[in-house]
Amino acid sequence: MTEARAALRDVAGELVALLGHAPDADAPSVGTWTVGDVAAHLSHVFRFDTDAVAGKAVPEATVTAAGMAEVNARMLAGDDVRDPVVLADRIAALANEFDDVASGTRPATVDWLQGTPVPPSVVACHLLEECLIHGHDIAKATGQRWPIPRHHALLAIEGGVLPLIAALPPTAFVDQEKARSFRARVEFRLRGGGRTVLAFDGGSLTLETPGTHDVDAHLSADPAALMLVFIGRQALWSPVLGGKLTAWGAQPWKLARMLTVLSPP
Repeated sequence: MTEARAALRDVAGELVALLGHAPDADAPSVGTWTVGDVAAHLSHVFRFDTDAVAGKAVPEATVTAAGMAEVNARMLAGDDVRDPVVLADRIAALANEFDDVASGTRPATVDWLQGTPVPPSVVACHLLEECLIHGHDIAKATGQRWPIPRHHALLAIEGGVLPLIAALPPTAFVDQEKARSFRARVEFRLRGGGRTVLAFDGGSLTLETPGTHDVDAHLSADPAALMLVFIGRQALWSPVLGGKLTAWGAQPWKLARMLTVLSPP
């Protein structure tokens, strides 16, 4: 939690500066969302993640891609603020509130979305991931720089994404129709971090300890590149050619197939 809080303080300040130089709220950003939509969404994530760490009620949601799209659309429809400067101030205030709440005494677990019990640090790392990804979206839309430090991406993945995959139902992160016939074990080796195996089996995704079973493919990955590929912001081949992702194994082609069946919430 200490590391996540420090990272969030840094990233929140950078987000505020980013939005301060993004006066066009209507600039297209990601999918159908504008810059203003992305900034408003980020403020909503700050709100419910802060509430989760504080032990308060969070929105009712099914944590799948479709379920979260529905929740996000409902929250955006109920919020008419899209001015990036106004939202920058809102995010700054929410970031301070989160840090204050997270600095206090905490239970071992809190109830996150879908009633999922997770350590408060997982919530903080989820919030960090959201900030890193959507900061990337805003920067790309407005022609600004948004470097993602390796240690921030590593925290987001090892402290947030992987624990959530383990805590949520095994169907949460995969497209059920596309994944029905997909079976694979892929070992990820995060540069600067650890190793884990993602096991896909007919529509489910679970984590396994390396060495437990044979794997089909290995991937050595720069954490920031992996995060952008995993969430669909970057194609696989560009970081492969740039050396940020290196694959090997008996069936490395399964890495490309894996990306078609992943459907992060």
